[in-house]
Amino acid sequence: MRKFALDISPLKKYRELRLLFASGMITRLGSAMTMVALPFQIKILTNSYVAVGLMGLVQLAPLIIFGLYGGVLADAVDRKKMILIAEASSLLMTVILFINAVLPHPHVLVLYFVGAAFAGLSGLSGPSLGAILPRIVKHEDMSSANALMGLRWQVGAIVGPSIGGLIVSTAGVSTGYAIDVISYVMSLIFISLLKPVPPGAKSVPPSFKSLIDGLQYAISRKDLLGTYLVDLSAMFFAMPTALFPFWADSLHARWALGLFYSSITVGAMLTTLTSGWMKHYPHHGRAIMFAAIAWGGFVALAGTFHSLALVLVCLTLAGAADEVSALFRSLVWNQSIADEYRGRLGGIELLSYSVGPLGGQMRSGTMAAWTNLRTSVVSGGLMCIGFVVLAAGLLPKFRKYDVRTNEFVLEKEKSAKNSE
Repeated sequence: MRKFALDISPLKKYRELRLLFASGMITRLGSAMTMVALPFQIKILTNSYVAVGLMGLVQLAPLIIFGLYGGVLADAVDRKKMILIAEASSLLMTVILFINAVLPHPHVLVLYFVGAAFAGLSGLSGPSLGAILPRIVKHEDMSSANALMGLRWQVGAIVGPSIGGLIVSTAGVSTGYAIDVISYVMSLIFISLLKPVPPGAKSVPPSFKSLIDGLQYAISRKDLLGTYLVDLSAMFFAMPTALFPFWADSLHARWALGLFYSSITVGAMLTTLTSGWMKHYPHHGRAIMFAAIAWGGFVALAGTFHSLALVLVCLTLAGAADEVSALFRSLVWNQSIADEYRGRLGGIELLSYSVGPLGGQMRSGTMAAWTNLRTSVVSGGLMCIGFVVLAAGLLPKFRKYDVRTNEFVLEKEKSAKNSE
């Protein structure tokens, strides 16, 4: 069992990691409540599948634009400052949501505006958050640190929706937004205590050319390209979160709305808590491929059941599979990408795991409106499997990625040893 247990030793070794862990856990707890409150409020105001799914569409452009630009900035400016500014701006957006919610007649357009702003801010800060880890944690602790960063997100994502679903459906969305405001304030305190993380010696000024250089680097690395395409396929076709308010209604279990959101994360946490084996498994490409296929399969299976318990079990297993993919993708990125490219590649990574779910909201909502909820869920899971298999078949360097022999991993390890 010790082989599988989560390794928490990096929290003892690295002060900056402890601060990021605490900040992320707190802010995720509040943001998870907003994640429940936003689609719930849109559903109450419109009672429309398309209106709920539209949130994903309005967030796409800001996320793409600011995600790529945020990656360029992460390689050129202090990464702590980027995170701090984005977190403070997100606090302001949540205050706007709260004010709108307490109005006699809340405005739906405000919800879309703030949703788009959240996406843009996530795009600005996400690459810095992803790129900061290799600067504060040594190579040999990266696997455990990745798992811990996943755990901080999962705790908030489990507790937040579970409590948030009850709070939003009983006390109202304004209460959920108010709790999120408090969480942002607390998170900002921890982030302010971080030491500066200035750009490295090989950093280049932010420019369109540096962005293109990062994109060319990503495209030239077929092993990296595979991680992006597999994740995009999995999230775009099989992410069913936009349907959760309607799914809960169809099972006559509105009270269980929070459980729908948290079930996927419960599965992810189970994977994280037993992630010790990942330090010793070298075939990262193979793990990502099979985990993404399992994600699509369990989502499709969930769509075939009319039992709340069986649906939640399938979503939990899907979340467990997706977290295996996520942890191995993070390992590929953090162990093989040179620091001078880490921010720009972080922007691309952000798009791969964020654009997919946002586009998936619109896909699932639109398909459910054209057909029905179950057809949308099942077909999405099956299409996910098909596209993952296709991507893996076309990119053998990704499929055969082995951390022991990958040239970029070996080069980065050599560089790290020379700098010590």
